[in-house]
Amino acid sequence: MIDKTIFEYKTAAYYTLGCKLNFAETSTIGKTLAENGIRKARPGEKADICVINTCSVTELADKKCRQAIRRIGKQHPGAFMVVTGCYAQLKPEEVSNIEGVDLVLGTEQKLDILTYIQNRDEEAAPIVSTQSKDIRTFSPSCSTDDRTRHFLKVQDGCDYFCSYCTIPFARGRSRNGSIESLVKQAEEVARSGGKEIVLSGVNIGDFGKTTGESFIDLLRALDRVEGIERYRISSIEPNLITDEAIDFVATSRRFAPHFHIPLQSGSDEVLRLMRRRYDTALFRHKIEKIKSVIPHAFIGVDVIVGTRGETDELFEETRLFLEELPVSQLHVFSYSERAGTQALKIEHVVDPQTKHRRSQSLLDISDRKLHAFYEQHIGRPAKVLFEHTRKNNRMYGFTENYIKVETEYNKEWVNQVQPILLAGWNEEGNALFIKEA
Repeated sequence: MIDKTIFEYKTAAYYTLGCKLNFAETSTIGKTLAENGIRKARPGEKADICVINTCSVTELADKKCRQAIRRIGKQHPGAFMVVTGCYAQLKPEEVSNIEGVDLVLGTEQKLDILTYIQNRDEEAAPIVSTQSKDIRTFSPSCSTDDRTRHFLKVQDGCDYFCSYCTIPFARGRSRNGSIESLVKQAEEVARSGGKEIVLSGVNIGDFGKTTGESFIDLLRALDRVEGIERYRISSIEPNLITDEAIDFVATSRRFAPHFHIPLQSGSDEVLRLMRRRYDTALFRHKIEKIKSVIPHAFIGVDVIVGTRGETDELFEETRLFLEELPVSQLHVFSYSERAGTQALKIEHVVDPQTKHRRSQSLLDISDRKLHAFYEQHIGRPAKVLFEHTRKNNRMYGFTENYIKVETEYNKEWVNQVQPILLAGWNEEGNALFIKEA
């Protein structure tokens, strides 16, 4: 029921920075407000409430959040502005001091936004937050925007405390929903017409910590949900993706041959400094295992360059390791200093110019690998789930193994899986065009 204190609010605008998990949670917030009579503001319309879900994975992310908050305040003058997310959890005082901010909600409170709006304090910009060690609640979330893919939150938080990372402080300890509840959400997506679900979380391979269940059992249960064409597993730690899970994806009905596995460094010494829970030998085994049972699988890999302690020699180990690894694409990030992390105790500091040079070196490797992966599939049949996006009468979609595909716009193909033949490169050289199979 709508409390009389929020009758004045009719419209809300939503802004999300950062990861897929944030997008899922913003969507859930929007659904909650919509159920209580607050519709989403139309493009160009000044909203009564602005909800900004922030990221804090790097210093640059913090800067982008501050800029976004100020920009949105100017776009929606007089709106009640709520800032939540990781930046709000880690630096609530800093956020509350930004002009225009009316309410700061931490990680534990973000999905109870309606309660805090109703009980707002007109005289201040209150901060409602919980210390990271006390964040224990798992709040279900699934994006329901008009995109083809849905992002289903299956897990939250992290117990790993890598030396460079603040996410455990922003998201709290590892926790998850039950398999039963997640299957019900997947069934709701199917009933709404959704065809693809991305399993999202902070450390999804850690699934089961709070329910005594296992990640492989979650995969098996979701695979039985009728109406969903395909699932994708978002980023999963190499030490947590079991050979059993890989074998399951190889033979499952609905799980796409697509993996995103963070490496972070191809040097065992740097991995030790990062406090990662694997070495390059284990990582290589996982990649080779995937390729042995799913040769056509797309494998994306995260890498961080310029961490403290990464000498020229250690970076060269990473470069050589990645050159010979049979992966499809690299997602390259430059190390960013984060207050309160153990990495700050490491003496060797990499200058910005060297970080940039190393990043470019790995991006060049990524471009070559992605191009080669696409080339291998030209002339082959595939199934593409086409998206709503329309640009210059062209539409786009992705194959099961994440090859981007372009073709002439066909309204009847939107949100439908179509059998096609991969024919060659588009004019921009960033996707393959098709012939109907």
